[in-house]
This record gives sequence, C-alpha cells and structure tokens, in this order.
Amino acid sequence: MALLRTRWRAGSVRATGPVLVSVTDFTCAHTLDLPRAFRAGMALRRSWPDLEGAVGLWLWTDLRRRRCGSVSVWTGDAALRGFVAWPPHVAVMRRFRRRGTIRADTWWADAFDPAGTWERAERALAQAEAGAGSQVNDASR
Repeated sequence: MALLRTRWRAGSVRATGPVLVSVTDFTCAHTLDLPRAFRAGMALRRSWPDLEGAVGLWLWTDLRRRRCGSVSVWTGDAALRGFVAWPPHVAVMRRFRRRGTIRADTWWADAFDPAGTWERAERALAQAEAGAGSQVNDASR
C-alpha cells in the first residue's frame, strides 16, 4: 500500500492520558472525485486547532486505489461525536456520501504515540483494503 500523508496537524489540546483514535477510509467510485474529496478534507483540517477535544490528525491518500481519509486523535467519545456532528463535516459527508464507500475504525490507546498510532492505522487500512474493515456507507448499492 502506497500511502501519502500530510504532516501532523495539532489540535486544541495536548494529550496527557488515554486517547481515542479514529481512522476513516473513503474509496472514490470515480477518479475525478479523489482530488475533490481530499481538498474537502484539507479545508476541514484548517479548523483543527479550534475543535474541542481534538489532539490532532493526519490526512492520507492512496492515488492508485482512489482512496483518501484521516487518522484523527481525540480526547474521547464526546469530542469525536462533536466533530462528526459539526456542520462543515456534515456538509462534506452529504456531498460525498453517494460518491464512494467510507469505512471507519476506532480504538483507545493508553497514551498518544505518533509512530505507534500511524503504524496501527496503516494496518487497519490494509485490512480494510482486504475487506475486513467496518463499512459505513457504500455508494454502489
């Protein structure tokens, strides 16, 4: 798997204890949607330092497989749910919900370890590619 990722974008808080990690994986149905989806993610990324409970994130893409997504780190469930319900995020999800398949995976870590988090995220993405991920929406149905 040939993932390209952005630099780490710090959020509003510094992790000092357990963190919730969320990995999203969007596979575009059409090649032309990939740059649009990635740009939408970059627009959301600009607001990351202002989001309550956001430790930070990476955005990633796999050009050959028409995939992109994020690895985000949160202080807890409430912070992640707040982001999911955040109007700019809801607008992006509505815009792309019928343009591909999105999968998500989450887990708790005792502490934020950037290298370890990224390694586990890569494993989760490889498993999703092999068909073992949690599917949220499939536009092909």
